[in-house]
Amino acid sequence: MSVGLEQVRRDWTRLGSTEPLWAVCVDPDKRDGGWDDEEFLASGRAEVGPTLARLDELVPTARRDRVLDFGCGAGRLSNALADHFDRVVGVDISAPMLAEARRLDRSGGRIEFVLNERPDLSLFEDDSFDVVYTDLVLQHLPTDLAEGYVREFARVVRPGGALVLGVPETERRTFKGLVFRYVPWPLVALAQRVVLSYPAPMRMHTLRTARLAALLPEATIVASDAYWGGDHWRHLRHYVRIGGGA
Repeated sequence: MSVGLEQVRRDWTRLGSTEPLWAVCVDPDKRDGGWDDEEFLASGRAEVGPTLARLDELVPTARRDRVLDFGCGAGRLSNALADHFDRVVGVDISAPMLAEARRLDRSGGRIEFVLNERPDLSLFEDDSFDVVYTDLVLQHLPTDLAEGYVREFARVVRPGGALVLGVPETERRTFKGLVFRYVPWPLVALAQRVVLSYPAPMRMHTLRTARLAALLPEATIVASDAYWGGDHWRHLRHYVRIGGGA
């Protein structure tokens, strides 16, 4: 395991052991177990329903058989995706997060939660999913790892399938946004632990649309919709068609 990936594993294992729901949906009012389970899952349904309706408009050939929820955490989106797909595979690097996801599984056994500690998705064969869905996950990874996973998404999705990728496009010109842009990561991580009392630091970086397109030369970004990004980030949800065919 690479040094960068091992650090991510340690950080998110600690977050999953101490504050799994808050670490997935960071809200100052939800620290110390403030998330109600059903409220947490409902927030996933509120996101996934409209997003998949938009996907149907943009990539009507995307089937609804098997979906990969990358960076599934505690299963917030996995449960929502199970309302729309026959089978869901949720993959994460944190064993405690996956234990929480299994506790919260409301799918009747249609979600498979998988631990992946590799810098790739070699656990999965080529063309084995109809859709890869990930939201606000790639920014927590070192850039080289995030970009490697994006390439892997295109490999594991069948021709005619789709990616739904929610990532920060840019930092906003706020104090926090500028800190993440210009302050070295070790100092940001120290501030998160000491000043904000995070159980473990949460890395943040952007993935710009032009770079995403370069990583996916055989795919087409059919839309990039702005959505909630807080006060410090401009987030885009990219809808990407893989290859062609039905």
